[in-house]
Amino acid sequence: MSDPIKHECGIALIRLLKPIEYYVEKYRTIAYGINKLYLLMEKQHNRGQDGAGAAVIKLDPHPGSHFINRVRSTSNQPIVDVFSQIFNTFPVDRKALENPVAEADWYKRNSPFIGELLLGHLRYGTYGRNSDSYCHPFIRENNWMTRNLVLAGNFNMTNVEEQFDMLITLGQHPRERSDTITVMEKIGHFLDDEVQKIFDKYKDQGYGNKEITDFIVKELSVRRILSRAAKDFDGGYAMAGMFGHGDSFVLRDPNGIRPAYYYYDDEVVVVASERPAIQTTFNVPFEKIHEVKPGHALVIKKDGRVKHDLVRDPGEKKSCSFERIYFSRGTDKEIYSERKKLGELLSSTVLNAVDGDFENTVFSFIPNTAEVAFYGLMEGMENHLKEHKQKRILTEKNISPQELDQLLALHPRIEKIAVKDVKARTFITDDTSRDEMVSHVYDITYGSIKAHTDTLVVIDDSIVRGTTLEKSILAILDRLNPKKIIIVSSAPQIRFPDCYGIDMSKMNDFIAFRALIELLKDRKLTSKLDEVYGKCKADDLKPASEVKNHVKELYDLFTAYEISEKISEIVRPKHIFADVQVIYQTIEDLHIACPDNLGDWYFTGNYPTPGGSKVANKAFINYMEGKNNRAY
Repeated sequence: MSDPIKHECGIALIRLLKPIEYYVEKYRTIAYGINKLYLLMEKQHNRGQDGAGAAVIKLDPHPGSHFINRVRSTSNQPIVDVFSQIFNTFPVDRKALENPVAEADWYKRNSPFIGELLLGHLRYGTYGRNSDSYCHPFIRENNWMTRNLVLAGNFNMTNVEEQFDMLITLGQHPRERSDTITVMEKIGHFLDDEVQKIFDKYKDQGYGNKEITDFIVKELSVRRILSRAAKDFDGGYAMAGMFGHGDSFVLRDPNGIRPAYYYYDDEVVVVASERPAIQTTFNVPFEKIHEVKPGHALVIKKDGRVKHDLVRDPGEKKSCSFERIYFSRGTDKEIYSERKKLGELLSSTVLNAVDGDFENTVFSFIPNTAEVAFYGLMEGMENHLKEHKQKRILTEKNISPQELDQLLALHPRIEKIAVKDVKARTFITDDTSRDEMVSHVYDITYGSIKAHTDTLVVIDDSIVRGTTLEKSILAILDRLNPKKIIIVSSAPQIRFPDCYGIDMSKMNDFIAFRALIELLKDRKLTSKLDEVYGKCKADDLKPASEVKNHVKELYDLFTAYEISEKISEIVRPKHIFADVQVIYQTIEDLHIACPDNLGDWYFTGNYPTPGGSKVANKAFINYMEGKNNRAY
């Protein structure tokens, strides 16, 4: 039922801390690192389906040999395609690994993707065409090993134009305005600068170039490079980088908007966007996996030292709550509990909506990603029902055995109402035909409710655009002839663009905004649109730090309940018979369920960085001017 939302990108970095022969001897495979990288990426497949890429750096390579190798793909199965290409580079005529040390050295010299430093990326495109050239990792090449940079990340910058202009001021001529290229070139600039300073210092002391390279490898400060480069970054980011000589890092934004987790022991350092991917791939307990702290970088030096360095002063922690509700895998211990809590906290509101009528209410969920929240909703309903039973038993002295049996037998009615037909594909592009196809993506379970009597309650994890509800789901559910359909969202109303990773950038895409516009028309308050538009235009040329999110003023004119009621009217198709009600999670209960992930800007408009408010205003300006453009 969820509207299609662009997911977050995913990163996976592995540094093997032992020589290659160690893994060959212990694990009896030359491909230990590659196998682990594949598993890390596959376990994060939910984070990227548009494309994938992987790069490997060999430490201490022989002169004249390639030491950075990369493969990228935007095929229908990009991860499989990437690793098929990698394994196709392995020689097929080698004998069994009888001599691990000799075999490991031979493979490292002759197989492009046998190395100690590995970086993978899963792409969900938010900008740019979907071709291999837009897939991470990106490479900034140089004949000096220490000046090579490989970069991949999960990020969006709100101030790309300012960063681009800084590069011009530094004397560069960037070939693109994309945030990825801009970030890479900025880090690359300060990498070059740091390398040059060390080179000049030892050149003045009379050392030769080869000796100086060894000094650079030992003394290069990754923390200082990142601190200088990221000083003016405005956005949400978890970016991973590798330098050609073997240093590597994962940098997280000061508000901890985008996630990054790490684990290391004496064999390996591993970083990923999701904790369960590390737990499963390396079979380590929850407690041994840690978050990269906001504003910090996990730095792995070429000699194997691991440091957790402060790069930028942390701000208020505003980790993305949508990660918890929707994007991340629900197998994470904390996320599973949080999603259940989101459902449980909705139980009182849902109970009021059905007037406490358990006998004539059926509960279900669509799609499968809402299943955990559904469990929580049902636990909440069971708790309410338990209180109801206790109260009647304790207060009604003359309850008969038959009435007692009926009371004790009362329980929430749960049915599998809709099943997604995986064979159905909405590949037709014209709107009329496509809508017809969408209406058959789900099969319903006929006979699962009492026609014209039951209320059908269906929980979803989020309702963003409302188009899937309006064009297909409600009509599908109406075939069961319920008296009323209640759609419950475990997330609050999405009202504002997200400029930190999710591709939600146009105001009119949000059903909450469309409801806001209709309410303004109903109450004859449309003059407020021009008033706010004027304020947004006046702030458009100001520095981001001086900009206020003026769009919030429009939402403040109405309660969340009023907006939900208008949404219920908008999404209800005219041809269905059932009444429709849409219920959203409250902001307050969201924070109760996800207390350590308080980033809620798409719900509240409270952006953690100055650039966010500017993006919200720009999105509103685009709406008022009829421009179907991204706001960042």
